Amino acid sequence: MKPRYTVGLYILAGVAVGAAAVQALHAQSKPLAYVVAEIDVINAEPYDKEYVPPAAKAITDGGGKYLVRGGKTAAIYGEPPKPRIAVMVFESMDKAQAAFNSSAYKEAKKLGDKYAKFRVYAVEGLSQ
Repeated sequence: MKPRYTVGLYILAGVAVGAAAVQALHAQSKPLAYVVAEIDVINAEPYDKEYVPPAAKAITDGGGKYLVRGGKTAAIYGEPPKPRIAVMVFESMDKAQAAFNSSAYKEAKKLGDKYAKFRVYAVEGLSQ
């Protein structure tokens, strides 16, 4: 192969590797957002039937993934957690806020407010 073509191929390969590295760094620039919901359910049966299905759909449609949905809780320090805990992860804080501000979630939340009291907050994770 002619030296000119060899140098050209090396330059092209270097550009491709550099572009991939920049893309990887850019993808890591936004930390994940974790949403924690502490839920004090007042009336479990209608809560589970009327609120949970549309709320879960709104969250997953908004890009959220459930990491925790109910399960056993234990207080380590301070006040004990509410009886139900949900933890969700989103690609970014913006996506988390958008999911909870969506009309689909707001409609579900109206139903949920009849059967439970909520404390929901989001926190950014560490950049990896």
